[in-house]
Amino acid sequence: MHLTRFRINTARQQARSLLASPQRLHAAVMSSFADALPSDAPGPRTLWRLDRNAKAEVLLYIVSEGRPDLTHLVEQAGWPTTGGWQTYDYRSFLDGLQPGGRWAFRLTANPVHHIRRKDGEPTKRTAHVTPRHQMGWLLARQEASGFRILETPPERRRLPQGDEFQLTVRDERRHDFEKTGEQGSGPQRVPLVTVTFDGRLEVTDLAAFRQTLTLGLGKAKAYGCGLMTLAQAV
Repeated sequence: MHLTRFRINTARQQARSLLASPQRLHAAVMSSFADALPSDAPGPRTLWRLDRNAKAEVLLYIVSEGRPDLTHLVEQAGWPTTGGWQTYDYRSFLDGLQPGGRWAFRLTANPVHHIRRKDGEPTKRTAHVTPRHQMGWLLARQEASGFRILETPPERRRLPQGDEFQLTVRDERRHDFEKTGEQGSGPQRVPLVTVTFDGRLEVTDLAAFRQTLTLGLGKAKAYGCGLMTLAQAV
């Protein structure tokens, strides 16, 4: 497994075109692998995420089984003479994780639920639209995903909200782009709502947690969702 980081040159027109479309960026990411398999193939899949830390600092993270070659991205959306990318051995990091370990984390996800507007109608996948429900979506998945989000010490909670968990949700983005449909069906419109979670967690189930880090969490993984990264907790 590999973890790759690439800084996007937001001043370039091709970079802005990629950033405007999760579909185009997904295609660019998958073009980094000569032997890329369809996204529904069994086994570890390629995950990616954009971190928009500032207007001029946008980072692309990729977790993949194979080692990527981002030469085309450097030429199209980077700094061809001075830029590059960094790829790290992710397997050794995963092997070093321990139950009870505490980490700061970041996750961009597509928090959705299924609703039925009228009796007899099929359920429809719908995005959560409030921070409280978006946080609830992640909290509902923590146990099965091998971690628990740490609670905020009582003396640090703000009233009347409470801030029970060390978790924030930010950078909600709404996308609406065109996707090539099944053979003969023509293009399809894809609405997508994404948010970024920052917080602190404790590893509770090592096998499940490693699976979360390599297979992703939630829906829309092809469009930049599901990749959780860790940093040393302060």
